[in-house]
Amino acid sequence: MVLLQFVTLKKRGQNIRCAVVTDTNSGFTREDAKGYGIELIPMPVIIDDQTHYEGVDIDETQFYEWQKEGRRITTSQPAPGNVMKMWDDLLAQGYEAIIHIPMTSGLSNSCQTAMMLAEDYDGKVIVIDDHRISIPLQESVLKARKLADEGIDPETIKKTLEEDGLRSSIYISVNTLKYLKRGGRITPAVALIGSVLGIKPILTIQGEKLDTFSKARSMKKCRTIMIDALKKDYKERFSNYEWNDLCVGAAGTGLSQEEIEAWINMLQKEFPETTVRYSPLSLSIGTHTGPGAIGCAICVK
Repeated sequence: MVLLQFVTLKKRGQNIRCAVVTDTNSGFTREDAKGYGIELIPMPVIIDDQTHYEGVDIDETQFYEWQKEGRRITTSQPAPGNVMKMWDDLLAQGYEAIIHIPMTSGLSNSCQTAMMLAEDYDGKVIVIDDHRISIPLQESVLKARKLADEGIDPETIKKTLEEDGLRSSIYISVNTLKYLKRGGRITPAVALIGSVLGIKPILTIQGEKLDTFSKARSMKKCRTIMIDALKKDYKERFSNYEWNDLCVGAAGTGLSQEEIEAWINMLQKEFPETTVRYSPLSLSIGTHTGPGAIGCAICVK
């Protein structure tokens, strides 16, 4: 499945048909895709040596149930053959250009792989690395769709998205160190000390890499720290933008509807100038954070 928007672009006086593509690391669900008239490349997750595909044969509820049971979980990029088959099918349907926007190259090799594969497509496939994931990546994909609908050519869309890509911030608070330890992201000693002290790490993605931002002794304090960080980002990086050009988003892993609504409402109260929307963090992220993580983002649309 492919995040796919069929559009017509004008080039040299002729109309060309174009598809816009992303993966489930954008946080788009199948329901989102249906609502937007789009499809998604499902990211694979390997559970006890069996490959599942996000949103196809495994959902968030099942994933976190198995994770809590202690099943062995790893992540992978889409198989190159599957990506090429998708592109080939689109071109066979008469689409003359494909805009492919995977998750940031800083967190996965899927972008580099797509760029390598695209070399064999004579310029018909344009791969864009705009250094985003989750809600900021959604905004990039929707912007690509909008620009394509307006008749902007793929190379100009690529340039625009890459220029704006780093104008985003993501913060994620992790409720437990267990899964960071299990995935080798922290050492057992650090995990033990952190668990004893009740430390909740706050991670950040400022463009490419996932880095440590802060820490707190409760998720309540984590929320306050993340909101303060968003306010600081707005003041120092985004205050020259109109609110219509910015997005503030809420995210999480395995949260109840009550928890989701409470987090949205908390952010909405702090940022009344915009409409805060929620998107679940992808299973690729949830593999390392575990359930109960909460996140937020601010970005240029």
